[in-house]
Amino acid sequence: MTKDLLIRNVRPLGGAPTDLFICNGRFAEGSTEHEEMRVLDAAGQIALPGLVEAHTHLDKTLIGMGWYRNEVGPTRNDRILADRKAKRALGIDARRQSARQIMQTLRFGVTHIRTHVDVDTEIGIANVNGLVATRDTFSGLVDVEIVAFPQSGMLVREGTLALMEEALKAGADIVGGIDPASIDRDPVRHLDAIFALADRYGKPIDIHLHEPGELGAFCLDLIVERTRTHALEGRVMVSHAYCLGMVEARRQAALIDALAASRIAIMTVGSPSAPVLPLRLLRQAGVVVASGSDGIQGTWEPWGSGDMLERAKFLAQRNGMTADSDLEATIDVCTFGGAAGIGLADYGLSQGCHGDLVLVGAETVAEAVALTPQNRTVIRGGRILVRDGLPSEDLPHVA
Repeated sequence: MTKDLLIRNVRPLGGAPTDLFICNGRFAEGSTEHEEMRVLDAAGQIALPGLVEAHTHLDKTLIGMGWYRNEVGPTRNDRILADRKAKRALGIDARRQSARQIMQTLRFGVTHIRTHVDVDTEIGIANVNGLVATRDTFSGLVDVEIVAFPQSGMLVREGTLALMEEALKAGADIVGGIDPASIDRDPVRHLDAIFALADRYGKPIDIHLHEPGELGAFCLDLIVERTRTHALEGRVMVSHAYCLGMVEARRQAALIDALAASRIAIMTVGSPSAPVLPLRLLRQAGVVVASGSDGIQGTWEPWGSGDMLERAKFLAQRNGMTADSDLEATIDVCTFGGAAGIGLADYGLSQGCHGDLVLVGAETVAEAVALTPQNRTVIRGGRILVRDGLPSEDLPHVA
């Protein structure tokens, strides 16, 4: 059993110096030192809750596999086809690659991950099986939620819907979807199918929605309708939702109000090449906003480290946010917003919450976002996993 941990001279969320006590894996009332207790002096560092990676693709990273020469065309379909080809040519092992990314991001303080995992008629559910194995390996260290994701389309590739069901039976936690109009060419049937799966298996939903403008807005309307019909309020996330940054103001406001009323979360990566989402308006309306790294060092794009503190900086830059209060809002998206979006319970630094945190050397939360200091200390349930940037020797070995 993990010993009790007393963290002295720490500043939760940049506040005044205090002590944090973790007992039986959870934050508890303060305690005096005793022989069996471990004591860590945080030296005035900021404590953030464990960072939340709410949207990535663990099965597709090329971390540790050498440089991939990217000569892929500019469209999403070009990338999907190239990705499918690369799976065959490169021999991407989902279990190995997912473990590599988890270990890389753990050093940044990422303790909770939602990953979209490909399900299609060429690979079947092999990648889901690989991620289930990785999830088991990191159990108690990093939480991994698996989305069964029909990357290549579902209705247009006969047999994919049955594979989605098979993936849920194999251990996938969430029903995924993608561009029901532009990829599957039938938004009504696509959404009916994934909501029926969610209903049958009691699962949440997370839908990639890149559809532009009014087409995307129409798909959002359909998602809202089905969320209410299936009583899935608080259990649906829409990832990307570029259309929210493309429609006129009155339509945008109506969509935001509908999302808030249906408790549908929005995930944005703050992409520099996609329409910017109205981050302030969404949060002001009460919409849960989460963030993620998307693909890291893969066949789609060569970018990304998986550092969610850096992602908070990207969000601020993309939204023209420079005030300290704005930077605090973006780290909230990558912590509490992500936790709410993927359905984490007992998250935070308060008494009774899970004892998960990352220590960052900065004066303020805004400075932490702007400068993204490294050499962090990461604690999970009172266990020190990373100390000053160095992983503990008893963590799982990753080849």
